[in-house]
Amino acid sequence: MESALHGDVVVVGGGVIGLTTAVVLAERGGRVRLWTREPAERTTSAVAGALWWPYRIEPESLVGDWALESLLVYEELTARPEETGVRMVEGVHGGIRLDELGPWAARVPGLRAAHAAEYTGTALWARLPLIDMSVHLPWLRERLLKAGGTVEERTVTDLAEVDAPVVVNCTGLGARDLVPDPAVRPVRGQLVVVENPGITTWLTSVDHASATSTYFFPQPGGLVLGGTAEEDAWSLTPDPAVAEQIVARCAAFRPEIAGARVLEHRVGLRPARHAVRLEREALPGGRVLVHNYGHGGAGVTVAWGCARQAAGPAGPAA
Repeated sequence: MESALHGDVVVVGGGVIGLTTAVVLAERGGRVRLWTREPAERTTSAVAGALWWPYRIEPESLVGDWALESLLVYEELTARPEETGVRMVEGVHGGIRLDELGPWAARVPGLRAAHAAEYTGTALWARLPLIDMSVHLPWLRERLLKAGGTVEERTVTDLAEVDAPVVVNCTGLGARDLVPDPAVRPVRGQLVVVENPGITTWLTSVDHASATSTYFFPQPGGLVLGGTAEEDAWSLTPDPAVAEQIVARCAAFRPEIAGARVLEHRVGLRPARHAVRLEREALPGGRVLVHNYGHGGAGVTVAWGCARQAAGPAGPAA
């Protein structure tokens, strides 16, 4: 549907998936309107720790290519970190071996087994994009505007009623009610942001079978500590006891974290699904609805790969 790209396209959803998809469409010549229920700064994406890594997202057979395509974009954006919010930062993934990962891992530059001095036990060392979402989301919005797109705050209650030749559904957890798609479920993540005591590398130690995990990411605004992965939990209110446990788990790796001043508590609901839904659907009158949602904890990681597939010409909107 190449002709439709030169007509009106409405992208519904203003998080990192919606913004990135809108940018790709606008830069390909579409007249793009982004409709978002709230500003990007108040979306789930704004809460993300935002380390590039395929985390809690399926299907693995597709995720690797989406993630690697996005990695190439982020590597380019690291040339202007103050503007884009993207930096390359070293760190270790604890409890992971290379042979446990998919074929995509062999194409991540420099990914290797960690040395004993870097982590006690099995781990992988990597230098990966770490994205400051407080900078990156506004930068994406500005890039969309510069490409001729528009951003409107409005609530959509029926995708079929959106008057445009192409409608792209990037509503994340909102797709549960809007589509409706009960396969989309929240996975609650709680974070603590503390004053950084001088830590320059990131660390993750994640048990995918557990509702808790341990990670810290040095962002410009503070050290982001995590976290939780509570399935089907909807509360956006930080739990003080959980926050204490997060700090304690991180301090077990870096004791200086224990005394760091707390700056902020964050909670976000990851839009989990058994598999990302990235496909087209015919609407009455020859219009097309493209679904691009269900990215779990890896929306930032796959944003550009999914956006380009959603935009076509080989993908759903082609």
